[in-house]
Amino acid sequence: MTEPPRAISTPCVQVCIVDGASKTCLGCHRTLPEIARWSRMTDDERAAVMAELPVRAEKLDPKFR
Repeated sequence: MTEPPRAISTPCVQVCIVDGASKTCLGCHRTLPEIARWSRMTDDERAAVMAELPVRAEKLDPKFR
């Protein structure tokens, strides 16, 4: 018997507003290419993006944190 697929961890908060200048989602702080590739990324790739998100959030206008 095979195990069911493991759930993919995601930073999505279902607030999908994209900043036109940076092409970054103001909800989860991922770029559009990262969002598009998320389900195909390796665990290590997703972990690297997740580690970068707090840094990106700090660079945003406080009203979007």
